[in-house]
Amino acid sequence: MKLTKRRVVVTGIGAITPIGNNANALWQNAKTGVNGIAPITHYDASCDDVSLAAEIKNYDFNKKFDRKELKRLDRFAQLAMIATDEAMEDSQLDLTKENTSRIGVYYASGIGGLETIALQNDRARERGYNRVSPYFIPSAIINLAAGNIAIKYGIHGASLSHVTACASGTNTIGEAFRAIRDGYLDIIITGGSEATVIPLGIWGFSVMQALHKGKDPNYASIPFDVNRSGFVLGEGAGTLILEEYEKAIERGAKIYGEIVGYGTTSDAAHITSPDPEGKGARDCMLLAIKDANLQPKNIDYINAHGTSTPLNDITESLAIKKAFKQHANILNISSTKSMTGHLLGASGAVEAILTLLATKNNFIPPTINTKKLDPKCNLNYTLNKGIPKSVNHALSNSLGFGGHNATIIFKKFEEAQNGIK
Repeated sequence: MKLTKRRVVVTGIGAITPIGNNANALWQNAKTGVNGIAPITHYDASCDDVSLAAEIKNYDFNKKFDRKELKRLDRFAQLAMIATDEAMEDSQLDLTKENTSRIGVYYASGIGGLETIALQNDRARERGYNRVSPYFIPSAIINLAAGNIAIKYGIHGASLSHVTACASGTNTIGEAFRAIRDGYLDIIITGGSEATVIPLGIWGFSVMQALHKGKDPNYASIPFDVNRSGFVLGEGAGTLILEEYEKAIERGAKIYGEIVGYGTTSDAAHITSPDPEGKGARDCMLLAIKDANLQPKNIDYINAHGTSTPLNDITESLAIKKAFKQHANILNISSTKSMTGHLLGASGAVEAILTLLATKNNFIPPTINTKKLDPKCNLNYTLNKGIPKSVNHALSNSLGFGGHNATIIFKKFEEAQNGIK
C-alpha cells in the first residue's frame, strides 16, 4: 500500500546571528552583503594565530535571561531559546489549542556546551573535581537545547538532537520534514545552535589548520577565492516552525514556503576531508531532487556549504557540476558563510532560513569579499552583490566532518503573504 505523503510548510522563523539578531535583520543584511566578521571580543586574541571570528553583536543577554537561567544554560542553549522564542511568536501558534503530543522539537548542535565544559574543567583543576557545578552536565550536553525548548513550551512529542558536525542543522530540519510528511507529527520546532568562540574552540580548529589566520575581516571568509586559507568560526542559532500544510491552512497561518526534498549521504572517506571526487555530495543533492520529484534543471539557487577551505570549495563545486551538468553553469550559487562565518551545527539552520527567504522574495544573496576565483571553482557564485531573480526551487547544502552530507530543498509557496521581505 502506497502511503500518502503530506505537504510540509514553514510557518515561523527566528534567528540570532553575526549579521542580525532576528530573522528580519539577518535577511536584510544578507541581501546587502553585510560582513559579520571582526576581531574577537569574547577574549583577548589579539596576539593569537587566529584573531577573527563572527560573533553575536549588541545583544543584551541579561535582558533576555534572569541570573538563574544565565547560570544554568550554556550560551548555545541561550541562543537556541532566543531564536525559538522569535519563531514561535512569528508562527502565532496557540499551544492551548494544540495536541502537544503531536508537536515535536528537533534541535541540533554540532558541539554543544563547549564553553561550559572548558570552564568546569578549569574549575575542577583549580578547586577539585568535587567542586564542579551540579549544572555542568545539563548545561553541556547537546540535547539540552531541544530539552529546554520542550520544557518551556510544554511540547510532548518527540524531542531529538541529530549530531552530524557541520551538517547537523540541515540533517535535523530534514528529519523533521520527514516526520511530518510521513504522519508521525504535525508540527515540529527545528533548527540548530552553536557557541564555540572560546579559546578551546578556536585553538581546536586552528591546530587542525582549518581556520583563516589573517587579520583583515574583509578578506577572511572568501569562499571559492584562489587565496582562501580556512574558515572563520561563528556563533548563532536559527529556528524554523514546520507544519503540516492542511493544518497550517486551517488555522490561517502565514506560510513562508514549502520543504519538498531531503537527501543525506556519507562520504565514508576521511574524518575531516571530503571525498575528492565529490560523489557523496553529488548523490546527496540528487537524492533530495528525486525526493522532491524534480529534475536538476528545476533548481534555481544553491546556498552552498562554501566554507572557504581549500578542499571543500573545490569538492563542492565539482559535486555541483556532476549533479547538474550543463545546468550548473546557469543556476545561481552563493555562500552566505562569507558574511556569517561558519556556525558549525547552526549553519544549516541559518542557511535554511536564508534559502527559504530567497525563494519567497525572489532574491539571491551574495558571496562577498571573493576577489579572484580559483580556476577549479568556475561557477556562478553571485559575487559581491545580491541580485533579484525568480526562485521557485532552492537547495541548501551542508557537509560535515566525518563525511556527513545533507541537502534540503525549498519550494516557493505561491499563496504566501506577509512575512519577511
